[in-house]
Amino acid sequence: MPPQPEAPQALVIGAGPAGLMAAEELAKAGVQTLVVEAKPTVARKFLMAGKSGLNVTKDEAEESFVSRYDTPHLRPILADFGPQDVQDWCRSLGQDLYTGSSGRVFPVAMKASPLLRAWVQRLTAQGVEIRTRWRWTGVDGSALTFDTPSGPQTLTPKVTILALGGASWSRLGSDGAWVSWLRDKGVQITDWRPANMGFRVDWSSHMTPVFGQPVKGTALLAGNHRERGEFVISAKGVEGGGIYSIYKYLRDAYTLTLDLLPDLDEDEITRRLAKMKPGESTTNRLRKLGLDRTQIALVMEFSRTEPFARLKHLPIPLQGPNPLDEAISVAGGVAWEAVTPDLELKALPNTFVAGEMLDWEAPTGGYLLTACWATGRWAGQAAVRRLQQASPPRT
Repeated sequence: MPPQPEAPQALVIGAGPAGLMAAEELAKAGVQTLVVEAKPTVARKFLMAGKSGLNVTKDEAEESFVSRYDTPHLRPILADFGPQDVQDWCRSLGQDLYTGSSGRVFPVAMKASPLLRAWVQRLTAQGVEIRTRWRWTGVDGSALTFDTPSGPQTLTPKVTILALGGASWSRLGSDGAWVSWLRDKGVQITDWRPANMGFRVDWSSHMTPVFGQPVKGTALLAGNHRERGEFVISAKGVEGGGIYSIYKYLRDAYTLTLDLLPDLDEDEITRRLAKMKPGESTTNRLRKLGLDRTQIALVMEFSRTEPFARLKHLPIPLQGPNPLDEAISVAGGVAWEAVTPDLELKALPNTFVAGEMLDWEAPTGGYLLTACWATGRWAGQAAVRRLQQASPPRT
């Protein structure tokens, strides 16, 4: 058995956005803090999500912002650390920001790596120790057990924060392996469901030329829900921002319907068609109405026999959501009934949870990251208070 390291005052398991934010709050209070991460490097999913542009938050009014989340439990947490706080925090790390026309906020550098480097440097300067390739393997009595490069290790910190992610993108660390360990300790866990995911479509071979192409200028409908947005046709089906904006309704078995001409009503489409030459091809007529190559391909795929009849309501039959591990995020996780308002596990005193481990979901567009940071901060501050209660200042 290798020598066991000295237990820190505070242990954070998981070095993603929520875990690192919890560590920052602990370190600011002067708490000896150790962060352990199963992967060789920290914040892998964060870095991957930021490769095409790190959307840190959404610049909008508080009521509108919090309405995007599916649970009222996050309201006080987001009120304490919301969009403006996220922006101020990013700037404190030397990251200049800009806000796009949609209200989405990005670092001027766009990528996640400059922000992460500055953040880790600040945490290190504050005394936070980070150990990688430490994989949590469960609970043994009052001790936490780990597989590490030096062999099995056990730690018994005074407070622990779990920030282990959900169950998507397992190759980056979020594999949900912790579920069985917490359930064994009596923690209520809600089953996982994919969130912010694409959906499978059984395309014919005629769609192959438009795989990878965006569908723009379209309204997407799922039941009574309608959103303007852009999405992408892939070999597997459909994905992208427009799909993610209504995924919850599609996930619950609604058929996706497209309004390919959302700025024209039925009467105007009929008038425009009537002015066209009788001998023109269907493709030319659709093009003159304003449809592009990809939209025309969709019409010919699903409404070839009556191409002009369904331009305002073209049904796209879905074969179900993409697998859980391919989802951007997940619904499910630690039930709110299992935690106190401080995010402390009722079944495991002095153990707090943060980030995607908790049962909440929200659309992409900065909402996911903001809530991960906010819950990490909330849990970190609660852990500080617990330590202060256990060790009152000397008089």
